[in-house]
Amino acid sequence: MIELPVGLPPELVPLSWLIGVWEGSGVLDYSIGDDTVTREFGHRLSFSHDGLPYLNYSSYTWLEPEEGSDSDEKTPLATETGYWRLHRPQGDGDPGPGLLPALGAIPFNDAEAVETLRNDSGGFDIEVTLVHPGGVAELYLGQVAGPRIDLATDAVVRSETAKPYSAATRLYGLVENHLLWAWDIAALGQTLRTHASGRLARVE
Repeated sequence: MIELPVGLPPELVPLSWLIGVWEGSGVLDYSIGDDTVTREFGHRLSFSHDGLPYLNYSSYTWLEPEEGSDSDEKTPLATETGYWRLHRPQGDGDPGPGLLPALGAIPFNDAEAVETLRNDSGGFDIEVTLVHPGGVAELYLGQVAGPRIDLATDAVVRSETAKPYSAATRLYGLVENHLLWAWDIAALGQTLRTHASGRLARVE
């Protein structure tokens, strides 16, 4: 049973099962032409909220020592940060753009109002914005349906110095109190294909 955090905005209830710190391991398995990169990695993931109707997200991964290595040193791999929220128009009751304060009543401030946001399949449409330090920003659209989330990129923005990266899909699911995830990418001139997956347990 999932306990809802105190002060959780009603809009975050469909995403509440994500909240917390998760840690575990995963497998990188990506083909680039005739070559395949396969490595095990460690992963720490955090979802939190600050009273506003979105989740704060951060992810940190590290490579485990290669098999047969004399070293047990872990190598930092990648980080990303971002925000997860229900897909709905922003109105006068929402702050922004920039630092502009809200001018109206808080929208969707109870469970009944949030229920009006359900889509035709019974889930909730969501938006996820992620930023990578290598000059890539992603906007994902998808849905949360119970303890499962499906996402696909609607837009990818790359700086002039970023590596080629054009599209991605992600899947998250809560299975036996573990967070399972999979991430497919289209990068380095390749079509969309398997990239990485993992299994995490809540640690806080």
